[in-house]
Amino acid sequence: MATVILVRHGRTTANATGLLAGRAAGVSLDQTGREQAALTGERLAAVPVVGVVSSPLERCQQTAQLILDRQAGTPYAPVEPDLTECDYGQWQGRMLSDLATEDLWSAVQSQPSAVVFPGGESMAGMQARAVAAIRRHDAAFETGYGPGAVWVAVSHGDVIKAILADALGMHLDLFQRINIGPASVSIVRYSATRPSVYATNTDAGDLSWLSNSILSADAPVGGGAGQQAP
Repeated sequence: MATVILVRHGRTTANATGLLAGRAAGVSLDQTGREQAALTGERLAAVPVVGVVSSPLERCQQTAQLILDRQAGTPYAPVEPDLTECDYGQWQGRMLSDLATEDLWSAVQSQPSAVVFPGGESMAGMQARAVAAIRRHDAAFETGYGPGAVWVAVSHGDVIKAILADALGMHLDLFQRINIGPASVSIVRYSATRPSVYATNTDAGDLSWLSNSILSADAPVGGGAGQQAP
C-alpha cells in the first residue's frame, strides 16, 4: 500500500512551559516550533507527497502548512478529526509537574491500556480511532495514486506513539518506550501482510529515497542493502 510519514507538530508555548495543552484552542507553535516545522518541510520537499492530512488543532495545521509551503505541487490537505489530540479531560490545562503527583500518573506510565482520563477518553480509544484513521487514509491514497504514493499525517506525540506501537505489534502498555519529538518524522508502510516501520522520531537526514521507491511488502532476509537516494 502507500507510505505514510507521521509528523508531530513543532514545539508550542505549552510544550516549552510544561503545560498539558490537550485540545485547548489557541495553542500555537512558538518560534522554535516554527523553525522545527520549517526544517521538516525542507526535508520533505524532496518527496512529492500526494496528501498532507492534519489534526484539526492549530499547532498541527500550522505545521502542515509549513510542509505544504515547500511542496512543488498542491497535495490534498484535509483535516482529520480522528488524528486530534487525546482528550485528557480534567487533566487538560494543568502542569505536568502537578499531574505527576496524581495516582493515575503511574498507570499512564506503566499500564496506559487501562487509563481513562477523568472527564476525557481512554488511551485505548485514542489508539483505536487514530490507527483506523491512518489505515483508512492510507488505503484511499493507494487507491487514488497507486502503491508508490507517499503521504503525510500531522498529529500529536501520544497519538503518533500509539500508531507506531500498533505498527510495531507492541501492546499499548509498552508505548511509553517510544519517544516522538516535536516536528519529528516517522515512516510506516502498510501491506496486506503487516505494517513495516522504516523510521521513528527522526529530525534530520535525507528522505529523497521516498520519491521514487515502491517499498516491498517482504522483509529482506539478512537486512538487505537499505534505501538508495535517487
